[in-house]
Amino acid sequence: MPDQPNILIIMSDEHGPMWSSAYGHPFVQTPNMDRLALQGTTFDAAYCNAPLCVPSRLSFMTGRYVSNCRGWDNATPLPSDTPTWPYALRSASYDVVLSGKMHLVGNDNLHGFREQLAYDPHGGGSRDNDTARRLGLASGGQHPIYLWRDGMPPADAPWASIGEARAGRGPMIDADDAIEESALAYLREPARQEQPFALCVGFVAPHFPFIVPEPYFSMYYPEFGDLPSNPPGHLDNLPAAADRLRRMFGFDGNSEEDIRCARAAYYGLITYLDDKIGKLLDALEETGLAQNTVVIHTSDHGESLGEHGLWRKMNFYEQSARVPLQIAWPGHIEGGQRIAGATSLVDVTATILDAGGAELDQVAAMQLDGDSLLPLMQGDPGEWKDEAFSEHLAHGTDRARAMIRRGRWKLCYSHGTPPDIELYDLESDQGEFDNLADHAEHRAIRAELVARVMEIWSDPDRLTEEIVASQQSRKMIREVLGDSPIF
Repeated sequence: MPDQPNILIIMSDEHGPMWSSAYGHPFVQTPNMDRLALQGTTFDAAYCNAPLCVPSRLSFMTGRYVSNCRGWDNATPLPSDTPTWPYALRSASYDVVLSGKMHLVGNDNLHGFREQLAYDPHGGGSRDNDTARRLGLASGGQHPIYLWRDGMPPADAPWASIGEARAGRGPMIDADDAIEESALAYLREPARQEQPFALCVGFVAPHFPFIVPEPYFSMYYPEFGDLPSNPPGHLDNLPAAADRLRRMFGFDGNSEEDIRCARAAYYGLITYLDDKIGKLLDALEETGLAQNTVVIHTSDHGESLGEHGLWRKMNFYEQSARVPLQIAWPGHIEGGQRIAGATSLVDVTATILDAGGAELDQVAAMQLDGDSLLPLMQGDPGEWKDEAFSEHLAHGTDRARAMIRRGRWKLCYSHGTPPDIELYDLESDQGEFDNLADHAEHRAIRAELVARVMEIWSDPDRLTEEIVASQQSRKMIREVLGDSPIF
């Protein structure tokens, strides 16, 4: 179809949007995210569907919630017969390729992409043991399989990545530079003028390790090395889920100076990433592709960065669960728009299929949980659902957890008897310091949002049984196969 747009998806990793000038940060420089904001639409309440790498990406690939696509944790492979948006776009005559990270574990590292243009440092395959340790991987590059029945034993030392923050290069920086180079070469090939393409560029930055080359480190350290905004006494009164996570990963015991340095390095990684976004946008303009290309920038989840005493992800606070989302399409989406309503990555999947003109039967086969954002961005929102649903069903918890965001309200649900519930009013309490779940005046909204979680899950006890059975069966198979990259 000659009128099909090209699609460029730029996916950063562990990228909290609040640490970007495009989202109002006072000193973290993201001029190319600012550029995208002027060219298209920026979503101020976009969420991942799982605050962990592989589950989030499997949900994005399938357009289904984690509990529906069964991508439980970082050691869960996606069955090869699962329909994905790359397959659907290839059915619509697109050339669909991946450059870099999509973190597809197991024997199938493409799931519909025609080709991987650059190495995925977090995907399947062997790595040296030192790199594996820094990435939190087992020997041979496999992610550990955690059993909920083992509970959440506390770490015996502080999380090492905070103390290792510095200026420099490492395997992840080398990988991102190669990912950029391969993506630019693809965009500049003459064949891009002959067939519509969907290029997904998966960068590792700003994911830890907090090591970033100059000049990006000195842009922020020491002048802008700040501390988390935790009020006095807050860390002594964390919700049970956050307290368990904090102890399991050793997020206590680091010096203030190490924390300042790690945060500054993270800011540098964001600007380093932003420069790569700019080079991709420049390439579209240089090749004459910009006018007929949908550009989508997002991430798989955020980074806690010491807020609420937490680092990494695996929780539902804004720093971990929210993601940047910017979509530009010249002539089809008005520039400079900001949309406040809640949305999530499954909606991005639906948008990709809508923009690419995927056949209705292909879309139906995917059983999407999301809705296309195109009508919302083109001024015909209808009754937008203003809802985002996220799940954490992996390590960093020992029970099924879910988050629902609707309007000003966010509810976090941890399944158990009784369940642990958090309720936050994000209009009056942007920091999520005041849990309103037990306040009588908010009983109705609490009940409404819990009912929505139960509607999506249907049977949380059965869901828990399925997750536990999967953990145990995969652990047994792993013990037999050893370092085989089956998952």
